Amino acid sequence: MNTPNFAPLKLFITGPTYIRDDVKQAALLPEFGHRDSENDLRFAPIRENLRILAGAGDAYEPVLFLGSGSTAMEASIRSLVAENETLLNVSVGAFGDHYFNIAVANGKKAENLKFEYGQAIDLTVLEAKLRELKPAVVSFTHNETSTGVTNDMKSVCAMIRKHGAMPLVDGVSIFGGADLDLINSGAAMYSTATQKSLALPAGFGIGFISREAEEKAKAVTCKGHTTDITKQLERARKNQTLTTPNCTLANQMFVQLERIVKEEGVAARFARHIEMRGMVEAWAARLNGFEMFAPEGYRSPTVSAVLCPAGVSAAQLKKGVKESLRGQGYLMDPGYGKLNAALEAEGRRLVIRIGHMGDIMPDMLADYLGKLEAELKKL
Repeated sequence: MNTPNFAPLKLFITGPTYIRDDVKQAALLPEFGHRDSENDLRFAPIRENLRILAGAGDAYEPVLFLGSGSTAMEASIRSLVAENETLLNVSVGAFGDHYFNIAVANGKKAENLKFEYGQAIDLTVLEAKLRELKPAVVSFTHNETSTGVTNDMKSVCAMIRKHGAMPLVDGVSIFGGADLDLINSGAAMYSTATQKSLALPAGFGIGFISREAEEKAKAVTCKGHTTDITKQLERARKNQTLTTPNCTLANQMFVQLERIVKEEGVAARFARHIEMRGMVEAWAARLNGFEMFAPEGYRSPTVSAVLCPAGVSAAQLKKGVKESLRGQGYLMDPGYGKLNAALEAEGRRLVIRIGHMGDIMPDMLADYLGKLEAELKKL
């Protein structure tokens, strides 16, 4: 077989992300039967380390869904929004809209409260909508990957609870990169995935399911099979998956979570992500015409969005900067396509994104920012 011409790129996009060599090597660990005792040797530590990383305690049950973060999100919709109930989705970007689109695709009665790209959830506006709509369930995105905005999860959940609704949270691009303190968050179910801040290949959606959510799901009908959290929980409590898992990824996940929790340390990992956010903020501040897109206080520790100077085009970012950096061994993110298309159509400044999540280290980020700066100065 001919060797494919795959470029060995250092990924500074927003996912998939850079994977360490030792995690790649873990893919070569022995295969196992997912109903055999060998399964427990992988999934018991995986689930315990997920609890630690989330700050979930015993209040939430970690469940691994075959698929992606979207699979876990769909399970939250199918299992926790009853036929006669209304879902309010709160969106600050493309992935907030994605949660709404999942609900609509599953036939749920849903409404989408949208905030401007680059802005966080305004609690005053949210409260007015809660009073008007009186939804049973509210979904929102903790960390908006398209804009680099992090919502205040605890405050949003508290507002939702104040009005008697159940909060569902999408945390796909922040889990593993920030202190969630999930046990005190107010979320009924928190959905995430492997391929972003956990620095693993894609393949598992992860759901942290509260007892409150479990009890409600028992009364909801037409939950599907793999999207039925009651069925998923039965297997999870045996440290199993509902259907046949990706055993290769399970081996990698075991190794990676053991390293995060027992070698790097959870607090140190979170502090490193905050440090890297600060590096991007300082970098953007010294570049003429560039500035952070998200407001201070709501900037993501895992992905930064940076406004470019007026006059920079999407074509320049894609065909110029991105391809030049590809030639230097980096994969650059020229911004979320739909967002930049809308901004360009309105004559507004475009946005680039810098992924600094997972196992990206500050020295790696510094090298990349230097290369990116040199290319941007040519515009």
